Amino acid sequence: MEDPELAAIRARKMRELMAGASAPKPTEPGWSGPIRLTDATFDEEVRRPGLILVDFWADWCGPCHRVAPVLEEVARARAGSMRLGKLNVDENPRMPSRFQVTSIPTMLLFKDGRLVDGIVGAVPRAEIESLVARWT
Repeated sequence: MEDPELAAIRARKMRELMAGASAPKPTEPGWSGPIRLTDATFDEEVRRPGLILVDFWADWCGPCHRVAPVLEEVARARAGSMRLGKLNVDENPRMPSRFQVTSIPTMLLFKDGRLVDGIVGAVPRAEIESLVARWT
């Protein structure tokens, strides 16, 4: 027969382990997730020094959802040298119009406030990495 005190310790430890499994995981150093851009905040964020890859997307867009985790992986891997911004085209129509974004997903790369490159479509990670690498 199991010792009641030992059983209580095991039960408490199991509860602690289960609680820890559902707790949010710490993020990588330097990575705090994508920046939510709007028509109002776009210029201020893009003009900051360095690289920012802006993802023009919409909630209904299947390819946008497929490429989103890839973009986050690339940004996470380059946390010290690149930021990732996301702009919902349905909620913010001015910026897509300004940059003539007619298909989504479209990713535009800005360096020190200047548009330097872009890519359209849910492309493989290697293509996104290559785009960013040209400007780092």
